[in-house]
Amino acid sequence: MIQASQIREHMEVVGSDGGHVGKVDHVKGGDIELAKLDLGAGLKHHLIPLSWVDRVQDEKVCLNLTKDAAKSAWREVH
Repeated sequence: MIQASQIREHMEVVGSDGGHVGKVDHVKGGDIELAKLDLGAGLKHHLIPLSWVDRVQDEKVCLNLTKDAAKSAWREVH
């Protein structure tokens, strides 16, 4: 199980296919909030659950689903 303390601001978040999902703004409860101005995340904050994280490696947060699957299932925050 990944600990929230392993994830830091500005780390890149990538899908299991290596695709760019976004950059970490911060960890909020059991979710990672992605930076809203990152090209991968668009102009709104998006939340992804920590349960999607497979591992933290080489300063990247690696998910257990693809970039497209993550983007279709993340939650928007205004």
